[in-house]
Amino acid sequence: MRELLYLTHRMPYPPNKGDKIRSFHLLKYLSQYYRVHLGTFIDDEADWQHVDAVKAYCGETHFAKLNPAISRLCSLSGLLTGRALTLPYYQNADLQHWVDNLLASGSIQHVLIFSSAMAQYVQHIDDARRVIDFVDIDSDKWNQYAESKHWPLSWLYRREGRLLLDYEREVALQFDASLFVSRAEAELFQQLAPESASKTSYFSNGVDADYFSPERVYPKLYSDDEQALVFTGAMDYWPNVDAVRWFSEEIFPAIFAKFPQARFYIVGSRPNPAVQELAKLPGVVVTGTVADIRPYLAHARLAVAPLRIARGLQNKVLEAMAMARVVVASPQAAEGIQATSGTEFYIADDNQEYIQIISALLADQADHMIASAARGRILKDYDWNNNLMQVETLLAETSEPWAAKKLKLAINHKEIQQ
Repeated sequence: MRELLYLTHRMPYPPNKGDKIRSFHLLKYLSQYYRVHLGTFIDDEADWQHVDAVKAYCGETHFAKLNPAISRLCSLSGLLTGRALTLPYYQNADLQHWVDNLLASGSIQHVLIFSSAMAQYVQHIDDARRVIDFVDIDSDKWNQYAESKHWPLSWLYRREGRLLLDYEREVALQFDASLFVSRAEAELFQQLAPESASKTSYFSNGVDADYFSPERVYPKLYSDDEQALVFTGAMDYWPNVDAVRWFSEEIFPAIFAKFPQARFYIVGSRPNPAVQELAKLPGVVVTGTVADIRPYLAHARLAVAPLRIARGLQNKVLEAMAMARVVVASPQAAEGIQATSGTEFYIADDNQEYIQIISALLADQADHMIASAARGRILKDYDWNNNLMQVETLLAETSEPWAAKKLKLAINHKEIQQ
C-alpha cells in the first residue's frame, strides 16, 4: 500500500466540529488508498480522548501538545527574525524529528499538508510529491483583522498578512499543487500568486448529509413558545466572536422588541469572556460546549451566520442547510457556496436587511420551500466523496524529475524578484 505523510495544525477529529471537519474527512477518505502517517497538534485537552479513534485511520502517528499561551510567546520570535508569527507558533522540535525520521525511511512518496503553517516541516525535502491544502488564504484574514483593530494591533496584523502571503507564495511555488476551499478562494490566490496559478485549484467542503439529517429524531431543547435563532461555531475564534457580538448588540435587540419570544442561541465551544458577557443581554443564550449541535439546529426557526470577517467556505452554513433550516447569512459567510439568495438561503448585507428578513420570517412560518431547496443543494453539490476524489488524483500524479523542477523554480523565482 502506498504511504502518505499527512500533517495538520489541529487533530482531525471529531467530525462534527466545524474547524476540523475538512481535515478529518481528508484523513478518512485517503486512508482507503494510503497508509497514512499523521503528525498533528492537540490544542484542546478534551481532544486527547479521541486519539485512539484517530489512530484507527493511520499508520504511524505523532500527537504534539500545543499550549496556546506558550505558543503565543514563541511566536514573538518572528518579530526578531522577520518571519510571520504564525510559523514559530506551530514550530515543534519533536514533531520535526518525527517527520525527519519517517522521511529517512524512504517509503514516503506522497505528502499532504493541511494549513500553510505545517509546510515548514517538509520544505527541505525534494523526493516526494507534495500537495498543500491551504483551505483559506490566511494572510488575507489577517488583513481583515487589521481593519477592525486599532494601532498597534492593526500594524501587527498587517505585518502578519504581508509576511504570511510571502510565505504562502513561497510554499505554493515549491509544492506540486495547492488547494483551497472554494473557486473564489482559489481565483483570489491565483491573482496574488500568479507564478503558481497553473497548479492552484480547489475542492469544496462537504456535509455528511446522513449525520446532518432533518429526518432523525432530536431532543427538543427550546420551550414551546420560543422562536430560536441559532449560531454555531467555536466561540474563541475571533471572526465568530465578532459576528455574535455584532448580531447581539446591533441586530437582535430590534428583533427582540418586535418578537419577545425570540431567542438568540450562541452554540459553540470555549466562549471567551466577551461572548459570555452577551448572555446578560435580553433574549441571548450562550450554551458553551454541547455534545451535539444537531438538536439546536433541528428545532431552530432560523440559523444565522452574520460573519463580517471570513475566508473560504463556512461549514456552519452548509450544516444548517443540510438540516433543512432557513439560513440568513452575510455576503462573507455565503461566499463560495453555490446557492441562490431567496431560493436556497438568504443573504443580508447590513443591520437593516437582517432585521427586515428575519422579522418577515418570524412573522410567518419559516419558508419550507427555502429549507427544502437548501437540503437539496447540499445533496447535489456537497458530497464529501465526490469532492475529495481530485485530492487523491493530485497526490497520485507523477511528478516531473526534480532536477527539471528545480531549474523551473529557479527561473520563476528570478522572474518574481524582477
